[in-house]
Amino acid sequence: MNAIAILRRHAWAFACGLAILLLIINIAISPSFLAPDRLPATLATLAPFVLVGFASTPAILSGGIDVSVGPLATFINCFFVAVLLPSGLGDWYTAIPLLLLVSAAIGTATGLLVTVLRLHPVVASTGVLFVLIGLSITISKSPVSAPPNWSDGLAKSYGWLPGAVITIGIVALAWFLLRRTAFVSNLLATGESDVSAYGSGVNVTVVRTLAYTLGGLFAGVGGVALSALLQSSQASLATTYALLGLAAAVLGGTALGGGKGGLLGTFFGALVLYLLQQLFTAVGVQSSLVQFSYGLVLVLSVLIGATLLSPRTRKIRA
Repeated sequence: MNAIAILRRHAWAFACGLAILLLIINIAISPSFLAPDRLPATLATLAPFVLVGFASTPAILSGGIDVSVGPLATFINCFFVAVLLPSGLGDWYTAIPLLLLVSAAIGTATGLLVTVLRLHPVVASTGVLFVLIGLSITISKSPVSAPPNWSDGLAKSYGWLPGAVITIGIVALAWFLLRRTAFVSNLLATGESDVSAYGSGVNVTVVRTLAYTLGGLFAGVGGVALSALLQSSQASLATTYALLGLAAAVLGGTALGGGKGGLLGTFFGALVLYLLQQLFTAVGVQSSLVQFSYGLVLVLSVLIGATLLSPRTRKIRA
């Protein structure tokens, strides 16, 4: 089996190989990049990339798209730091259920716009994106510093365990358990062909709506990880994270047409984007070029996925 065949069989392999290459380059430029004392902070910086990528994936797998998950993570950050903490509702046992409930509700609302009102996913999620950006700016016009709170540990470590492993691990574990249920199978079937899935007895509307709910829930965890990292509200980051999740998912091999992919590929896709950012920062590249690189990676990954790594294209050519 040649390299192209392996890449076609394992959609995540391309992003995995690229991540390994970038990791080697980063270590060569900065030998202390993976030093044990820096590891918790490094993973805390990586966590929002990964979690926003995770949040983008269920909607894409269902055959839709959700560009609002990045701004949703930023909104949760602002809601936690600028609203819950000052009002005395910032304890973990109060804040975590509230934040996850709000993020899941917003994800569900986006899903209902797509499945019930029949809006195109790009139109629906872009509308929600602007609403979330407006809400974030309204509740936090300027960055608000967070007082000492429980989330700070998630950007450091608990004993030997980096806190970011908890936020990423919770979502990964939830997906691992969902893979053992009929939901993910129905999700993939809906993304591949909603007509065939409907004919097989799958409630396409419910499955597709739940995909957006799940994405919202994952974005909520991303908002918590972002708060842990920044310890302040940063509404201005909404546009930065808007398309990061989409880029990570597509780079990780999740098909934009739906029905193929998963969180493992998204993890490697997010890792590539993060390592690219770290590399550019280490060599002193302007921040504007980092955004340019994200766009370039997104375009190239779509092209590679649609041509070189697509068995369907190969079949047509044959």
